Amino acid sequence: MELHLKIIGLGLVLLALIHVIFPRYFNWKTELAGMSLMNRQMMQTHTFFIAFTVLLMGMLCLTSAMELMNTQLGNKLSLGLFTFWTIRLFCQFFIYSPKLWRGKKLETTVHIIFSFLWTYMSIVFFLVWQGIHF
Repeated sequence: MELHLKIIGLGLVLLALIHVIFPRYFNWKTELAGMSLMNRQMMQTHTFFIAFTVLLMGMLCLTSAMELMNTQLGNKLSLGLFTFWTIRLFCQFFIYSPKLWRGKKLETTVHIIFSFLWTYMSIVFFLVWQGIHF
């Protein structure tokens, strides 16, 4: 299970770093220009803090896998991480419209990859929370 937590940790660190390209890739200069200053800055700030939180989750998994598996605090954190990533998995299918990815090769591939990623993380954190270590 330690290996799975470290794989997740590395994946989360990479995911956090990918957020750096979001403004350019999603053309935020143009896309957000029509928003009020408050909404634009909230979007930018929240994106930063999401990336920062994902980075911290990744670092936690990379540096403290054994503690996540073997302590009461780790057990509680694993429950929280399981809940977080399971809700994110739910959003993948019930919040984001299929119009965003269906019929588009890159977007469909990304949708499938992230669906598997959120599922994998949810299962691993569930197993850690339940004390199932293999």
